[in-house]
Amino acid sequence: MSTFTESEERIELRKQVAKLASKYGRDWFTEKARAGEKTTELWLEIGKAGYLGINIDEEYGGGGGGIGDIAAVCEELAAQGCPLLMMVVSPAICGTVIGRYGTPEQKQRWLPGIADGTATMAFAITEPDAGTNSHNITTTARRDGDGWVLKGQKIYISGVDEAENVLVVARAEDARTGKLKPCLFVVPTDADGFEFTAIPMEIVSPEQQFQVFIDDVRLPADALVGDEDGGLVQLFAGLNPERIMAASFSTGLARFALERAAAYAKERSVFKDPIGAHQAVAHPLAQSHIEIELARLMTQKASALYDAGDDMGAGEAANMAKYAAAEAACDAADRAVQTHGGNGITQEYGMAGLLVATRAGRIAPVSREMILNFVAMHSLGLPKSY
Repeated sequence: MSTFTESEERIELRKQVAKLASKYGRDWFTEKARAGEKTTELWLEIGKAGYLGINIDEEYGGGGGGIGDIAAVCEELAAQGCPLLMMVVSPAICGTVIGRYGTPEQKQRWLPGIADGTATMAFAITEPDAGTNSHNITTTARRDGDGWVLKGQKIYISGVDEAENVLVVARAEDARTGKLKPCLFVVPTDADGFEFTAIPMEIVSPEQQFQVFIDDVRLPADALVGDEDGGLVQLFAGLNPERIMAASFSTGLARFALERAAAYAKERSVFKDPIGAHQAVAHPLAQSHIEIELARLMTQKASALYDAGDDMGAGEAANMAKYAAAEAACDAADRAVQTHGGNGITQEYGMAGLLVATRAGRIAPVSREMILNFVAMHSLGLPKSY
């Protein structure tokens, strides 16, 4: 019999991750971010505790769990005010793609480091001129003897400065048709011809965004992950986990904002009563609680479908979860700022920074408009609009 509650193991996992993250907390996180420092200490502690690679096979140093487990870890970290963006990228996207399509040698080489946090892997798909349209990727891979040569540019690539390798989406020429097909390559960040520069962002985060330049980077044959002719199927294997993780990232931030707002509304008195006694303050917060719980439920559904191997069903649910979670998070952050009044825009209370952090969820890893396009086409059978 299926239920709408999580397993005891998952609930216990959430509790332990929350406990670990609460030792660090939001103030520590923002202090690190504003000082231009990294949250490596927390990252490595999560890895050591076995939470970072919980979705990776046990034989490669992971916990052997599913996407729902790693999403729970991501959410609980964010709910303690310590959202770690690289969790979406390294274990969820790269770990999943390599776990599904890598050779035993590739898995042995890259997965243990992803699992314990000592060899983080970034993911590079977005390009300056392609944006959301991944069919327009111009980064090319050409055969050169036994190996490959990569050339192109990427933009908004998270955490390249913290990563040992980057999983790069490039296009290789199909010898039979002459057409270009998507292929995935693991590129070391210290490779000759691989350069990156930070993009100044308004978001308060220890994890930076980069523009990446790939100038005739030579790679051995085994840098190619999966079948050269596997195409989009292999690429999209990492995208459902990415959306599920993005949803959990958003619901975690939303819970953090709401918890802070509710606590403030109970303590702050202006006209003799706590402000939370007034419906104009209480109702928007109650609304946020409902929206967050609905988004969490859809994320749970998406995780269950994905872990059951239903990629198509998971695709629809993951898109809807990501959409609902981003909307819930933006509204929760906005309402939290409003509840705090003037204090909501001070650095001391740390609410205003959440406006940008949650807003990113409406844009990345896929925009809300593209999700609406997906639902219109696939769920409702409407004509393609783009």
